[in-house]
Amino acid sequence: MRKLWFYTITLFFFFQQTYAQDTARYKGMTINLDEVIVEAKRIGFDVNSFIKRVEDDTTFYRAFKNLRLLGYTADNDIRIYDKHNQVQASLKSQTLQTMQGRCRSMKVLSQDVTGDFFDKKGQYNYYTAELYGNLFFTQGTVCVDASGEEPERSKGSMARHKNQLKQLIFNPGKPVRGVPIVGGKVAIFDPEVMRLYDFSITSESYANVPCYVFTAKAKPHLNSLDRGDVVINELITYFNKDNFEIVGRIYSLSYKTLVFDFNVKMNVQMTKQQGLLIPALVTYDGTWDVPFKKRETAQFIARFHSFTE
Repeated sequence: MRKLWFYTITLFFFFQQTYAQDTARYKGMTINLDEVIVEAKRIGFDVNSFIKRVEDDTTFYRAFKNLRLLGYTADNDIRIYDKHNQVQASLKSQTLQTMQGRCRSMKVLSQDVTGDFFDKKGQYNYYTAELYGNLFFTQGTVCVDASGEEPERSKGSMARHKNQLKQLIFNPGKPVRGVPIVGGKVAIFDPEVMRLYDFSITSESYANVPCYVFTAKAKPHLNSLDRGDVVINELITYFNKDNFEIVGRIYSLSYKTLVFDFNVKMNVQMTKQQGLLIPALVTYDGTWDVPFKKRETAQFIARFHSFTE
């Protein structure tokens, strides 16, 4: 493995005139570049444009919505653990999504359920399972518009909380409106949050794809007050060098208050199908403790394959 030599630059001193409106936002941001990126910079790689692209990216969250636009087979494995780290409930299934125009429906090809995964009415007993089902399972026939958006089927505080949770988990780095305490702390490009992180750009391969790798990692020696403001512990995003599309992301989120706490790790691998960016593999390992709910610790693996239009 080649040795990495890191070079440090402060972005404020490198912004071109065309980025003048952004200098205040990025002022003082220090980023480490490996030797490959330093060489690429000499022949035209624009660090500033790249950082702006990372901040403005919406394709990652969009990719999950793109699952509503294609047919596919999914392998689902969800496990809920008790306080002794033993499997308390689980669901392992294979599902087939088919499309009729912009309308999708889903068939369960096989399913194995253990424990109290469902209640007597067939509803999810666990919040993580409900979130998974809301994201990846389809009941009946559901139609969307050309962008993958569908009519709002449920309203109220629960629907709003689910949407906020999905944004927090599947769009890390962006502020989440309406989430008390945590919402602004995930905005790692805001100056007040930026100071808590070490940033780097490196060159690596991910799933055999040459990538630019953007990493944001909480500084290791923060004082207790600053440490209490950290929600994103680590965020690593792999961008295809040819087209800057996200091909993978690894991230860790955690936070603790007297009212709630969570600790979540996720790994997402992307694929390109029918011209759309789609998640091919999603792994989740997390624990949540929220008001009026028992602590919930869960893992899931979702694999998507055999895509059709």
